[in-house]
Amino acid sequence: MRPSLRHLAAAPSAALILAAWPAAYAAAQPAAPATAPAVTAFHVDRVIVGDGTQIADAIVVVRGERITDVGPAARVRVPAGAKRLELTGYTLLPGFIDAHTHLTSIDNDGGDLAVLKETPAHGAIYATINAKKTLDAGFTTVREAGSTDYVDAVVRDAVNRGLIPGPRIHASGPALGSTGGHADVNGWSPFLAVPGTGVIVDGPDAVRKQVRTNVKYGADQIKIVATGGILSVGDAVGAAQFGMDELTAAVSEATRLGRKVMAHAHAGDGLKAAVLAGVASIEHGSLVDDEAIGFMKQKGTYLVPTLIILEEIVTDGARKGVPANSIAKATAIAGDRRTRLRAAYQAGVKFALGTDATSDIHGRNGEEFKYMVDILGATPMDAITVGTMNGATLLGIEKELGSVTAGKLADLVVVKGDPLRDISLLARVSYVMKGGVMTKQP
Repeated sequence: MRPSLRHLAAAPSAALILAAWPAAYAAAQPAAPATAPAVTAFHVDRVIVGDGTQIADAIVVVRGERITDVGPAARVRVPAGAKRLELTGYTLLPGFIDAHTHLTSIDNDGGDLAVLKETPAHGAIYATINAKKTLDAGFTTVREAGSTDYVDAVVRDAVNRGLIPGPRIHASGPALGSTGGHADVNGWSPFLAVPGTGVIVDGPDAVRKQVRTNVKYGADQIKIVATGGILSVGDAVGAAQFGMDELTAAVSEATRLGRKVMAHAHAGDGLKAAVLAGVASIEHGSLVDDEAIGFMKQKGTYLVPTLIILEEIVTDGARKGVPANSIAKATAIAGDRRTRLRAAYQAGVKFALGTDATSDIHGRNGEEFKYMVDILGATPMDAITVGTMNGATLLGIEKELGSVTAGKLADLVVVKGDPLRDISLLARVSYVMKGGVMTKQP
């Protein structure tokens, strides 16, 4: 006869034995042996550390997700059982950092008409494709520079959960723009409710609220649009688009919430106001003048020049479907832009690598290194530092990433040849490791 609850209640000792049985059984079983973290040792011709130095004939040892040793092969001991990669003729570097991307865009996305046809789901699918391209290009960390509907935060979380491959993503959520400004879709009928490339806020209180909203929904940093732009209609690239009170509100609120602010700014008073308000970086900075250079050096503001995209708008914009108005804008400032950015670099303004990757630039991010050498006059070693340790410092992750240093996370790139002799090699990486996991190899 099946016992009733009353019978069990009358026999507490039996009930206790039954309740305790699973725990007792588990305790009696032998413990499963702990799996030792995987160990990989790279033996390469040289390690470019990321801090302006290199190590010849070097070995880098990775255990689990971290670098445990790096140094000359004559000194470093490779642990027994390690997977050893003998890569004669190769160079190992830190994972690259792109401090200005737009993963939710894609090739030939329909231009202005896309906003009338697409949904946030499109952006998520595009970002999934572009995240893999970006990681395969050796960029193990990116900083997003504006994404509608918080799609970049969702994709970041999917990468972190291991659902999709991709770099470490620092999400921004929607950029903060002003009415009629660069982030506003200002070429359509006022009777159409068309979403812009950012969220439109006017006045310090609205700015503060949007900063809080972005952080609430996952933003790692805040982007604000301080001047006009190349791709917008009806505004000059140097036109200021926020007042000093609004810029200060953005920075103070972001700082209170533990976030930095990146400011789209090409030139003029809007750029200077953003610097004086305390933004962490100026994005583009195309026509930065001597006074602004002085302010940036004084405040320690970074400049992220996004060279490749504006060069290609001039040379290849028509084929890519860039509107004629935008090509004309980019062409008009192209010569002065190169001159002014070089002046800022040579004057000692801090630089970080950023591509403004949209369209077909995803996966070609490494071409930015050569533009830094050709346009800014950077040495190959300095360009590499800009694209690794400088980027990590700007993002506040320099204790974990940015250099090939024992104790840091094993985000590593290996290229064939010597990029100090040919910087273009960084656009063709052979091996990529992220957090000790090989994500690309021949």
